[in-house]
Amino acid sequence: MLATVGNKFDTLAPMMDERLRRRWAACEALAMGRGGVSSVSRSTGISRTTIHRAIHEVQRDLPELATELSPGRVRRSGGGRPSLAMTDETLIDDLQTLLESTVRGDPMCPLLWTCKSTRNLADELRQAGHAVSHMTVDRLLGHMGYSLQTNRKTHEGGNHPDRDAQFRHIGREVTKFQRQGQPVISVDMKKRELVGNFKNPGQEWREKGNPRPVNVYDFRDPTGGVAIPYGVYDLTRDEGWVSVGIDHDTARFAIASIESWWVRMGCRAYPRGKRLLITADGGGSNGTRNRLWKWSLQRLANTLGLEINICHFPPGTSKWNKIEHRMFCHISENWRGRPLINRAVIVNLIGNVHTKAGLTIKADLDERSYPLGTKVSDAELDSIQIRKCPFHGDWNYSILPKTS
Repeated sequence: MLATVGNKFDTLAPMMDERLRRRWAACEALAMGRGGVSSVSRSTGISRTTIHRAIHEVQRDLPELATELSPGRVRRSGGGRPSLAMTDETLIDDLQTLLESTVRGDPMCPLLWTCKSTRNLADELRQAGHAVSHMTVDRLLGHMGYSLQTNRKTHEGGNHPDRDAQFRHIGREVTKFQRQGQPVISVDMKKRELVGNFKNPGQEWREKGNPRPVNVYDFRDPTGGVAIPYGVYDLTRDEGWVSVGIDHDTARFAIASIESWWVRMGCRAYPRGKRLLITADGGGSNGTRNRLWKWSLQRLANTLGLEINICHFPPGTSKWNKIEHRMFCHISENWRGRPLINRAVIVNLIGNVHTKAGLTIKADLDERSYPLGTKVSDAELDSIQIRKCPFHGDWNYSILPKTS
């Protein structure tokens, strides 16, 4: 008999909700007679108390329950064990205190230097006298409006009052040059890379269980050195050029990269080009205060016979430079998970970047030396043929070629 009841319950249980299961057990117990409650309890695992309550419902309260329960409900409103938040009056306040202390950086908070996990929070609450598990803490955090969050890069530092006006100025200049058929480029240096068998972020497809072995430590290899990619992105033609340097990121290297782009790509794409517009960050080798940058631009303008116009992005806005999210991102994606074992591999990986939108990139290795510490005298600075824009001449200016 016990086996029969147990078999029936195992078959029907998946098709019944909790109310129907207990009432079915009550009916089976009534059909067995004396001892039926104990037998059904052993066969189904339903407690004797639950079966007795269900018998009471079936015999006396079924008509009343049918009128009290709304459609789709299994129990009357308020049924079930009350939550800890209701029975423990200080639980929510103490949990909130722990969370706020870690956010505010209270040095006396025991969780300041630990992970704010549900298990750690539950441990601290239990030490404070609360009978709570990490699962309960998880539910409470959800009800309190908390969720697992990662850091988001949104703080760019102090905003310059002319930031938006400078962006509008850059937009107008870019549009004007493009309508006139003159070249417009975005320039910047990509992150310096260690050359050698070092781990590169990302993943690549390989035979399962056979990852590519790389060095444990990322100490610079004297035999490999570094690679310094300086990029030039043509905003109109969606084409790019990257000079991979081996020495230092200086203004001379930046200008040499721009010159290489013009000789290898620009002069062919713009045979009637007379003026060049460069959009660049406000710091680094192409910074607004870099004397060597402006002096090298003068030499470039003289060599190419071009009027070179510069528009710098406002402080703290380098991520808006077009080259960052139109060219550099695709380079990083192309060599993800692949160690940059030598400079030839780096040049090859950059030069093989193609996108469905039509982006193409050419690259070459620049093995020339660009020493640090080159000084530009006041006399050399005064000799630059510079024409400053009425709006923020420190950010927007033109370098005119010298005719003699």
